[in-house]
Amino acid sequence: MATLQKRKLSGSTDGLAVKVAGNSTSNATTVHTAYTTVTTAGLCDEVWLYANNTSSSNVKLTIEWGTSTAADGNIEMTITAEAGLVLVIPGLILQNSKVVKAFAATADVILLTGFVNQIS
Repeated sequence: MATLQKRKLSGSTDGLAVKVAGNSTSNATTVHTAYTTVTTAGLCDEVWLYANNTSSSNVKLTIEWGTSTAADGNIEMTITAEAGLVLVIPGLILQNSKVVKAFAATADVILLTGFVNQIS
């Protein structure tokens, strides 16, 4: 029977928001590195991620999901100005220490919050 442990994003300090400081793939901000270091079926991190745009303009956000090779792992969306928390990753799974990074068209205005359900 699988067990589930709710954990903070590895890029977060004490569960606080991760500020997206980068504005391109070369300086993307690390949001989470999968806790699960194996590829065994059923062992994975289920990632939930929300974005908050603190600026008065809409901002394009790019999530690099497990790879920085565009467009293999890119998830792109525009986060509306001052929209509050917007779901950007709805429980997608990740394993084998794959990394989630993010960058935005405008640096330092997108905050990412969320959690990981570590399934083992």
